[in-house]
Amino acid sequence: MAPIPGSGLAKGLAVTLRTMTKKTVTEQYPDVQPDLPPRTRGVIGLFEENCTVCMLCARECPDWCIYIDSHKETVPPAAPGGRERSRNVLDRFAIDFSLCMYCGICIEVCPFDALFWSPEFEYAETDIRDLTHERDKLREWMWTVPAPPALDPGAEEPKELAAARRTAEKLAAQADPQEGDT
Repeated sequence: MAPIPGSGLAKGLAVTLRTMTKKTVTEQYPDVQPDLPPRTRGVIGLFEENCTVCMLCARECPDWCIYIDSHKETVPPAAPGGRERSRNVLDRFAIDFSLCMYCGICIEVCPFDALFWSPEFEYAETDIRDLTHERDKLREWMWTVPAPPALDPGAEEPKELAAARRTAEKLAAQADPQEGDT
């Protein structure tokens, strides 16, 4: 059976008329913040304590928008009679968000969970050169990363939060003796 001439046009006009009669909804952003899904991809946050400067993220990035600089430092032996070790120390970690295509490959390839998606999306700049964010800004965004959902009610605390808490406690302990000296 052959289609009736003009039936496609009639169907298209019907869709248009249905859409025109629906009430429009306008988001009042920036006065009202949008309700975003919990695991929204906004910007990339850096958990610096987990970064071993392995450079996998920079090598795998298809846009080459991750810049990492480091140096080697000698660590004394852990036990008497042991040998000295060398470790990489992170000097610079920056992401150029004017080049980034938000694919998430860097986050997926990081073997030490140092990179995470943050739901922050308000980081516009008036100059494109200011879209290269250094590790301090990336660290600030890390604290906006939502905790991963627990696998079960008896699951232990996420290792990211435990490591951040230990670091904060260590910094607080170092600050307390200094306050007593003054």
